[in-house]
Amino acid sequence: MQCVVLAAGEGKRMRPLTARRPKVMLPVANRPMMEHLVLAARDAGITEFVFVVGYGEREVRGHFGDGSRFGIHISYAPQRQQLGTADALLSAQDLVTGPFLAVNGDMIITSSDIARMTQIPAPCMGTSTTDHPGDFGVVIVENNLVTALEEKSKQPKSSTINAGAYLFTPAIFELLARVSLSSRGELELTDALNILIGDHRLRAVPLSTWMDIGYPWDLLDANASLLAGISSANQGIVEEGVHLSGQVVIGKDTVIKSGTYIDGPCIIGDNCRIGPHAYIRGSTSIGDECHIGHCTELKNSIVMAGTKIPHFNYIGDSVIGSGCNFGAGTKIANLRHDHAPVRVGGKDTRHTKFGAVVGDNVRFGINCSVNVGSVIGSSANFAPNSYIEGNFGENSAIR
Repeated sequence: MQCVVLAAGEGKRMRPLTARRPKVMLPVANRPMMEHLVLAARDAGITEFVFVVGYGEREVRGHFGDGSRFGIHISYAPQRQQLGTADALLSAQDLVTGPFLAVNGDMIITSSDIARMTQIPAPCMGTSTTDHPGDFGVVIVENNLVTALEEKSKQPKSSTINAGAYLFTPAIFELLARVSLSSRGELELTDALNILIGDHRLRAVPLSTWMDIGYPWDLLDANASLLAGISSANQGIVEEGVHLSGQVVIGKDTVIKSGTYIDGPCIIGDNCRIGPHAYIRGSTSIGDECHIGHCTELKNSIVMAGTKIPHFNYIGDSVIGSGCNFGAGTKIANLRHDHAPVRVGGKDTRHTKFGAVVGDNVRFGINCSVNVGSVIGSSANFAPNSYIEGNFGENSAIR
C-alpha cells in the first residue's frame, strides 16, 4: 500500500501565513500539519509515500527528505502548475504501483481510521460530518455507497461531507485523464469521483476523527486538539519558583525563568527563553528560539519560531508568524464587547474569541493595540502607540 499526499497548493485562505511557506508546512503542536498526517499513515502500516509538491516545494523536501528519519520512504511528484486536484493526482501516476491511499495534506486524521480504510475494497471515500457543510463537498450516502456529491452548496442536502481521503486503484488515472476544465478553470478530482458515483462504485467510509485546516482559526482548533493528547517532557532548564500545571513539553536548551506559570497543555520548542514572571495558558504552542518575557501572557495561540514577545504583552487566540518582534506593552484583543463571533475579512470564524493573524517578520513598536479579527501581512511595521484594525498587506507601515 502506498500513500499519495497532495501537498502542492499554496493555501491562499491562509495568507499571510503562506506567503513564505506552503500551507502543509504550517505548524500545529510544533510540527508541520502534514507531518501529523504522514505519521498517522505510517502508524497505520504504510511506509511508501508519494508527495505531490509544487508551491514551496523546497520547504517540503527540506523537512521530510527521503523519509528515512521518519522510518518511511518518500518519492516526489512535482506539479509545476496548480491546475486542480485531478491534475495533482495525475502527477503521481508514474510513481504509483498498485492500490493507494490519496489524502489532502492539510487535514488531521487518525491512524486507526487510515488502517480501517485500507481494509475496504477500492474505490472508497472517507466522509465526516459538520455543522457547516456548505463550506465543503456535501455527500449523500445510501447503503454505504456515495450516491451524490455537490461542491460547496448554499443549501446543503446533508451534513455529511467529503473528508479528502480516498482509496483508489491505478484505474483512477484513466478517469482523471477524461476530466475537462471546470467553470473555475481547474481539473477537478470531483469530476472523476462523479463517474464512479454514476457507476455505483464509490463506497463511503465514515471517519471517527477528522479536522480540516482551511483557515487560520482552524489551526488553533487543530492545535488544541493535538495538544490535549501530549505527555509532559522536559529537555530544558526550569528554575526554582516556576509552576507547571497540566501537560507541558519543554524543548532542548530552553530556559523557564523564575516566577513563570505554565498552565498546560502547552508545548515549547528548543532554545527558548520564557519569563521571568510569564504566564503561558492552555493550548499554546511556542516554536524554537522564541523569547516570551517578563509579565507577558499567552493564551490558546500559535507562536512560530524566532518570535520575540518580551515585556508586558498579551496575545490571545492568535496565530503569530516567525521572526516577529512585539514592543513592550503591545496587546492583541480577542473578544468583541457584544460577544458575537469574530469576523476576519468578512468571513465568520464561528469563534467568539479570536485575536489576530500576524505574518512573518512583523515589527510592533511599544504600546500598540491590535483589535480582534485583524490580519497583518509579513514584514509590516508599526510605530509606537499604533491602533491596528482590519487587514494590512505585506510591508505595510504605520509611522
